[in-house]
Amino acid sequence: MPLTPTERDRLLLFTAAELARARRARGLRLNVPEATALIADTVCEAARDGHRLAEALERGRSVLTDDDLLPGVADVVTEIHVEAVFEDGSRLAVVSDPFGGGHLGDLAPGAVLPGPAEAAREPDLLLTVRNTADVPISVTSHFHFFEANPRLSFDRAAAYGMRLAAPAGSSTRFDPGCAAEVGLVPIGGARTVIGFAGLVDGPLDAPGARVQALRRASARGYLGAPAPQGPPAPPGPSGAGA
Repeated sequence: MPLTPTERDRLLLFTAAELARARRARGLRLNVPEATALIADTVCEAARDGHRLAEALERGRSVLTDDDLLPGVADVVTEIHVEAVFEDGSRLAVVSDPFGGGHLGDLAPGAVLPGPAEAAREPDLLLTVRNTADVPISVTSHFHFFEANPRLSFDRAAAYGMRLAAPAGSSTRFDPGCAAEVGLVPIGGARTVIGFAGLVDGPLDAPGARVQALRRASARGYLGAPAPQGPPAPPGPSGAGA
């Protein structure tokens, strides 16, 4: 059965959460990856059941308490991020204080404190985006905008390697039949994108990666992605020509 990278990641998360559930049922206390997977999976399943973001986050916070955890876990895991698919599109769900104990005020050595929210950047590119679908579509701050919902109509080639110029964890909503102007900035760091819609799934700047991604987008019906002219590029390294 062919699966996209995003679908594979979702199955991996579900498997880890099932392992956590089985161990908790046996009376074992959970470690960091087990607790993280169980809460993230709970949020994803709430979204799949049709609940809105606020209710999905509340379900995530209510699934575990200190009594379910190994010592120190609640002091280290202060926030859990997971991309969940809601009825109006994918959103980054941020579960703060995931065990409901208010641990941020009494941290153990080595614990991680979330920093202040990332300030919005000045955009390098302005694009007009139209939602041609019959339902609202939301795109989160660090989603590879080139791979956003295929029913969003905009210049895909210009958006390659870009994300929204917005604080981390925020999202932009596009209402049905409406157009909006958004600002984009280049994806930073190693400039490697894994998952999303599987149009790149590797280094953004690898030889032939952009051309091949445009071909995939056009073949799959993404609006605003005309197929490049000329013969297909030869297969390259993983993520570039696969």
